[in-house]
Amino acid sequence: MYCRAVSTEALPLFLRLMSDPLRWRLARELASGDRRVRELVAAVEQPQNLVSYHLRQLRDAGLVTARRSSFDGRDTYYHLDLERSAESWAAAGGALHPGLSLATTAPVPPETGSRVLFLCTGNSGRSPMAEALLRHRAGRQVAVTSAGSHPKALHANAVRAVAEYGVTLRHEPTHLDTVRRNRFDLVISLCDRVREVLPAFPGRPRLIHWSIPDPAREGGTDSESYPAFQRTAAELVSRIRFLPIPQEA
Repeated sequence: MYCRAVSTEALPLFLRLMSDPLRWRLARELASGDRRVRELVAAVEQPQNLVSYHLRQLRDAGLVTARRSSFDGRDTYYHLDLERSAESWAAAGGALHPGLSLATTAPVPPETGSRVLFLCTGNSGRSPMAEALLRHRAGRQVAVTSAGSHPKALHANAVRAVAEYGVTLRHEPTHLDTVRRNRFDLVISLCDRVREVLPAFPGRPRLIHWSIPDPAREGGTDSESYPAFQRTAAELVSRIRFLPIPQEA
């Protein structure tokens, strides 16, 4: 009996992309944090040229973005856009049945009482913003802390940017050395420089890296750098939404 092959062009883009086993493995790796190509090559045990090819397919579809490392400009960090992935997943379901377009799968949260540490270099912008935004979302169910390898005064634009989300930010800069002996469930580095100096934390917490540029480096004045702080706040809100933590009712 002759069977005509079904064209994959009829499949929604998300399904076409993720039906490839290697692209699926790369997406799974990136879902747990930003990675460099060499780290992805080691994780999936495939040649670099093949990994780069599939990353390009994911980038062309808008599911993966790339940023030059602020620690070493020769390196590039790749990031899976979970917001875009969720939208593409819903669109694929909607192509099957309209009622499936609104279906979403929330991450399984850990137990209430999770301890989260955000880190960046200065503890003046990205990490206190992330701390305040997560505390606003999770309330008392999660203990949130932030620190920096070279702390400095809280940036006024950080306060302004999170205020747009109804969040009040008050923070005293904290040195990484003062929290390195504390136990955490999640340790999230927000800049490439601080990732390179992470100490060994007790209890072996889950380490996550988000490669986010320092917004204070954009523009010569506070008013000129404020749009960068707004973009940083928006990115943090998006990423925090997909953190495996409980949401306050």
